Amino acid sequence: MNYRSTRDNKISVTSAAAIAQGLSAEGGLFVPESIPRLTKDDIMSLCEKSYPERAFDIFSRYLTDFSDDEIRYCTNGAYSDKNFDSDSISEISHLYSGTYILELWHGPTCAFKDMALQILPYLMSVSAKKVIDGKQIAILVATSGDTGKAALEGFKDVPGTSITVFYPEDGVSAMQKRQMTTQEGGNVFVCAVKGNFDDCQNGVKAIFTNEELKKQLDEKGITFSSANSINWGRLSPQIVYYISAYASLVKSGDIEYGEKVNIVVPTGNFGNILAAYYAKEMGLPVNKLICASNANNVLTDFINTGVYDRNRHFYTTISPSMDILISSNLERLLYHLTGGNDKQIADWFGKLAKDGKYEVTDDVRAKIKDIFYAGYCDDDATKGAIKQAFDEYSYLMDTHTGVAYKVYNDYKEATGDTTKTIIASTANPYKFGKAVYEAVGGETEGLDEFTIIEKLEEKTGTKMPAPLAATKTKPVRFTGSVEKSDMAAEVMKNLGK
Repeated sequence: MNYRSTRDNKISVTSAAAIAQGLSAEGGLFVPESIPRLTKDDIMSLCEKSYPERAFDIFSRYLTDFSDDEIRYCTNGAYSDKNFDSDSISEISHLYSGTYILELWHGPTCAFKDMALQILPYLMSVSAKKVIDGKQIAILVATSGDTGKAALEGFKDVPGTSITVFYPEDGVSAMQKRQMTTQEGGNVFVCAVKGNFDDCQNGVKAIFTNEELKKQLDEKGITFSSANSINWGRLSPQIVYYISAYASLVKSGDIEYGEKVNIVVPTGNFGNILAAYYAKEMGLPVNKLICASNANNVLTDFINTGVYDRNRHFYTTISPSMDILISSNLERLLYHLTGGNDKQIADWFGKLAKDGKYEVTDDVRAKIKDIFYAGYCDDDATKGAIKQAFDEYSYLMDTHTGVAYKVYNDYKEATGDTTKTIIASTANPYKFGKAVYEAVGGETEGLDEFTIIEKLEEKTGTKMPAPLAATKTKPVRFTGSVEKSDMAAEVMKNLGK
């Protein structure tokens, strides 16, 4: 199994090279040359396996240049009870008959990014020994909140690496900011950017493709890589939890093998729902992939019209991990749907960079509509969904899961579809305590973050997870902010170059 670039499919590299490199030299994303298929026997065999064993099975199909021992080193190291507060790694809550909440936030930073970023350092270290042995890896991350903390925690004090995280100065929750700015570790750096997430993401991509910078670092034995979902090593672990969830529901008798499910995903950068698409293409019985957006509804418009247009107002919302107007992983989907037409992909994404807009062909638009449904909601509707779920089912959701729940309810009303459904829950509600407390009827004016959290605990009978509570007494280490034009200089300063 080799990997090709979406913008130049003559480039073909091993999985280790794709993971170590992160992004192809010309700016394309690495995708597998083919998508492995799972049979009924394959999926049924997963039902009796643990999460690390399920992960091993899926990874062995994609990482064919890794030995079995190397893959087990990665999966067993990442998915253990020392990293997650659940033996199942992810939990499935039954909201009501036929509707399941896939809780992906039982890791050390209380967000779904832990599912991938606990294993990425293992994948990266094995890959580095295969293809860039002896070099230091400088990891760059753009975050809209959750990726940054999860990456910092995953790569904290990992030998041979350093990590620099950029986040939008006013575009993350108070808890997300506190998690990042109090991060421990001698090889970690955190910096705010005066702009939004797209500015951070574009800045990181520009650094990756800056030949002069890469040359300077190469001479000093340093190479860039990414912990964002542009890196196949970040995206591929997300495939595992959709397949694992289906196997768990078959094992529990909630569904029969072959019974199709809908999967609802709150998404901004399109990585999490793209992982569900890969699971579907591998043979997971999926009826519809439901893409849920907040007020930054560029993906909703694209899926419904075939026109991607980032030339619109950018909203700062209570679901900040979705405050994105440039959805990087959409490039991978379009590559597959065009049959690997790299020239077409380069043209579309060249137009996106130049004009902020492109339109897909009628054929591709029809394929997208067949696979996906898309909807969105604003902050008021998100809070209303959180309140409804808590009032009716005593289930407390974060602001991103609230978006998914609202869009799913809209989908059911519009289509009458009663297919059993998995809703991806991407963060613990206490990461967004202020908005969640307001959603369930609390007043927050004049209260600090931890007072609000105490009141939320009292009102809902739930508890803030220990990793979040621990940030209260940790000293703030990182206070700086830079203009987006100064991100490269910040990286070089952190690397001491």
